[in-house]
Amino acid sequence: MYTDIFQQLGLAMNEAKIYETLLKEGESSVGNISVKSKVHRRNVYDSLHRLIEKGLVFEILQSNENRYQAVDPRKLMEFIQEKEESLSRIMPDLEKLYKGTPHKEEVYVYRGHEGWKNYMRDMIRIGGDAYFIGAKGAWLDYRVRSFFPQFIKETKKKKMKFYHLFDNEVKAKFSHILPFVGKNYKFLPQEYSTPGAIDIFGDHVNILSGLQIGGFVEEFAFTVIVNQQVADAFRIWFKFMWDFCPNVE
Repeated sequence: MYTDIFQQLGLAMNEAKIYETLLKEGESSVGNISVKSKVHRRNVYDSLHRLIEKGLVFEILQSNENRYQAVDPRKLMEFIQEKEESLSRIMPDLEKLYKGTPHKEEVYVYRGHEGWKNYMRDMIRIGGDAYFIGAKGAWLDYRVRSFFPQFIKETKKKKMKFYHLFDNEVKAKFSHILPFVGKNYKFLPQEYSTPGAIDIFGDHVNILSGLQIGGFVEEFAFTVIVNQQVADAFRIWFKFMWDFCPNVE
């Protein structure tokens, strides 16, 4: 039930199965763990050893056969915090390495909601004002909604401004996105709504399709163009559209 989540937290598949089994079964022998977790007995020993090293399982010494028990699952929170602290310590050096490497003009594809989070992180990293054509409020899609408060916090810290040209339907169907985007927004005329959008920030242009009001479709991907001249051109075209759209009353 929780194996996938445990794997997302950094446990190997067998470790995740065994840890969940121990949470359900309590103190158990290797044989019982193997049967209940459906992990081969010889692989159980290696996984238990790694779980003990991570502080998620402890061994109970007995004269005939040692037994094993999971620690309080709140230990998982400590496990995550320790990883975050380790990463935070080296992040300044990692950012120096990244920024010190020349980044050529390039085109690549982001996929799914994790790709969408990467796009939001790109925006924070690059900073500066951002411009959106055909916006639909997809920042509040249910798959990335938990990341949104952190995104808004970081953009406010950097004093970034957003300029949105929303599809007209947002006004009636998804207006609760509007308080989050600031005062600089307008609505495209009804006849110009599309399932696509274009986002411009820094030297990035994101070309998106498969959007819908308030989110994006299941199999979602979009193209990222990193090219300063192209981004500057799109900003000029955005200004043309902005000037011809009526002000919000």
